[in-house]
Amino acid sequence: MVGAGGRGHRARQAPAGGAEPLGLNPVAGPAAMPVPSPDVSSSDVAAPPSPDDAADEPGRAVVRVGVLGCGNVGAALVQLLRRQAKVVEARTGLRLEVASIAVRNLARERDVELVPELLTRDSHALVEDPDIDVVVEVIGGIEPARELILTALRHGKPVVTANKELLANCGAELFGAADAAGRDLLFEAAVAGGIPLVRALRESLRGEPVRRVLGIVNGTTNFILTRMGEDGTSFGEALGEAQRLGFAERDPTADVEGLDAGAKAAIIASIAFGARVVAGDVYHEGISKITEADIVSAQRLGYVVKLLAICEQDETGAVAVRVHPAMLSRQHPLAAVRDSYNAVFVEGDAVGSLMFYGRGAGGMPTASAVLGDLIDAAVNLRKGTYASLGTFGRVPIRAIDETTAEYHVVLDVADRPGVLHAVTGVFARHDVSIRAAEQEGLGVDARLVFITHEAREAAVQATLRELRDLDVVERVGGFLRVIGA
Repeated sequence: MVGAGGRGHRARQAPAGGAEPLGLNPVAGPAAMPVPSPDVSSSDVAAPPSPDDAADEPGRAVVRVGVLGCGNVGAALVQLLRRQAKVVEARTGLRLEVASIAVRNLARERDVELVPELLTRDSHALVEDPDIDVVVEVIGGIEPARELILTALRHGKPVVTANKELLANCGAELFGAADAAGRDLLFEAAVAGGIPLVRALRESLRGEPVRRVLGIVNGTTNFILTRMGEDGTSFGEALGEAQRLGFAERDPTADVEGLDAGAKAAIIASIAFGARVVAGDVYHEGISKITEADIVSAQRLGYVVKLLAICEQDETGAVAVRVHPAMLSRQHPLAAVRDSYNAVFVEGDAVGSLMFYGRGAGGMPTASAVLGDLIDAAVNLRKGTYASLGTFGRVPIRAIDETTAEYHVVLDVADRPGVLHAVTGVFARHDVSIRAAEQEGLGVDARLVFITHEAREAAVQATLRELRDLDVVERVGGFLRVIGA
């Protein structure tokens, strides 16, 4: 049931137990929340006890949820809880009840019908309220979300969040606070919307030596690139269509410049490798400079252009995390991911290759992931356990210059004898080997298209700098990194 429901007794509190590193193995936390027998009447249920005597009270079957934010995701969560309440109760023995929702504007129209008594503007009072069992944070941003989550954890409340920006910048602090409190901090919705990626990395793959994760983790850019590739539209036209359809924000900078995907990549790398990776460690490059010519050239060579989040760990343990547009072989499973869909491709030594696919954004898909975490948090709270991420190790972070890839380079040059020799000589001087080359006439000029063998980013960038200074080169056109099958 969602709404203002009957009050019950608080959970018994006990000292937090030890945390098991990495994975979602429940670990001993504060004492379990026992479920009362069905014949307990409302007259037997007391008003919320004071913090001083809460530790001596028995638990209850109702888990009261406080929600921070009621925008697109928050409203969808309330709707989904209403729809699924009986199913959740039948499967878990718990009734999840929204007890309070903190919003900035009480008078604003919302996509869900709410009784006025549920709404409050005092978010700090919500997270400190002794009658709230679990807190859901869907307001976004770093502050006040960070302080509200820390406060909720200090007050013994598990927290579910969809806040990628916060986790990508302050994750280690928040995870440490959750362990200290012996409470859950769950965040499935923060990375890939409705796609259950985080749970897979934390649980099913916790013993897997994951080496690389490739992901299309931003639906806006994937929609734009799909339209450019299939309809031949320009970047600006495709962006305008995305905005009209609600796939892009009025200010699309975070999406089209790779910042959104970069935050998600930091979280993915942290979980996949057990490493401390923050947003500032991620190289990001957006799609705003991708042209129709880049798309056509890629298609002619058997590739599609995608904005990829790439997380890699080498044999030494060093981690490289980057977001940039890339030419992806049509044979790769990610090449078939169209429009606003997301997908993440995980490569491990033992398991081989896995792909997770689905809606990476939107109110209902994201709310579905939030609800899954909310159920886990409620069940763990009842059992007196929590899911620890453990300690994130400090590992070397490899800069983009230290990574390797194949590269697609397009040059407009003077069409005269000796030009090809001069151009290829520049590649050779920087130890960049050419795998394939083609030439196209442009009147008095010519266009040279190269794909290199795998090379170091620093060497390729040095090659481009020298090529720009070469008198026979009119323009360095397209430059894209290439991901093979």
